[in-house]
Amino acid sequence: MKFATKAIRVGQDPERTTGSVNVPIYQTANFAFDGIGKHRGYEYTRSGNPTRTALEQCLAALENGKHGMSFASGLAATDAVLSILRPGDRIISGDAIYGGTFRLFESIYRPRQIQIDYVDFNQPNALASAFSRPAKMVWLETPTNPLLELVDIATVADLSHRAGAKLVVDNTFASPYLQRPLELGADIVLHSTTKYIGGHSDVIGGAVVTSDDELHQKIAFHQNAAGGVPAPFDCWLTLRGVKTLPLRMKAHCDNSMRVAEFLAGHKLPTRVIYPGLKTHPQHALAKKQMNGGFGGIVTLDLPGGLAQADAFVRAMQIFIFAESLGGVESLACHPATMSHAGLSPEERKAAGISDGTIRLSVGVEDAEDLIEDLRQAMEKCANV
Repeated sequence: MKFATKAIRVGQDPERTTGSVNVPIYQTANFAFDGIGKHRGYEYTRSGNPTRTALEQCLAALENGKHGMSFASGLAATDAVLSILRPGDRIISGDAIYGGTFRLFESIYRPRQIQIDYVDFNQPNALASAFSRPAKMVWLETPTNPLLELVDIATVADLSHRAGAKLVVDNTFASPYLQRPLELGADIVLHSTTKYIGGHSDVIGGAVVTSDDELHQKIAFHQNAAGGVPAPFDCWLTLRGVKTLPLRMKAHCDNSMRVAEFLAGHKLPTRVIYPGLKTHPQHALAKKQMNGGFGGIVTLDLPGGLAQADAFVRAMQIFIFAESLGGVESLACHPATMSHAGLSPEERKAAGISDGTIRLSVGVEDAEDLIEDLRQAMEKCANV
């Protein structure tokens, strides 16, 4: 079964009683038993719900994994994965990760005696050197937020497994349409389904997919025990979004390529980052590792710092200045004060994020309208 068919059909057969084509919203907290110890597969919605099952089956299929687990948010999914660690265990993490993940690492798990070391996976021998001490888990994002650096998943998976570590890949920015890390050797794939999978900026969620039975058992136990699960309606909304994921991702990628080419040819930005541009230092890896496109995020730097960035986002008429990404509408984000505000100025500078950095989540509107909006916004802020 091909990807687009999976997105519409896996876990989504017509409902048996009425023939409903769409999976119903089983808006219930509990389920009737037929007798002592005799239920029909469901007991209590925290532990399982038919609407959630449909979503989890579909997400597992899209990642070509065996087990899918959904959560109330991407960070709830992250916390569930980290729950398999014990005091004294060590994580080797990429040095460019989502700010919320960094906060969870440093504020919650380091005080619990989880060791965390940050590594630039693209530096020669950096990961091999990091394995001079034992590690239980390797954590990476590719492409990274917001500078769209790529990491060779297959290479990192091979090194991790040789060292006895499990590899976790946050696949939020690519979505399973463009990249399937389990096929490249990862042990666990994680998503904020709020972004491309949901795709409509109307529901918060997270997901974990694995083909490892033991890992699934441990993470699923935490899912039920801690209870960070999505409501049935949230699962239904996410499942509705999944149906159009292939169509939306094609449009995101096409529009992003046109926006990136326009920005790269404009005199104002000092830097334009998009894996689809030949100027991207890892363009060859992107072509190899990402299937069918290069994603929906374009990042640029403006030379005038905070004042010019503020004038730019204020001047935009179609791009909306807001947090998050991956919805059908185009958004602009200022990482220094939004997604990465939790980092110190020194940490942001080391990460390559300036006060003039703007992250664009390119939506599925008409590309000419988006380009014209960027053109007029840059004209208005050029002399700030």
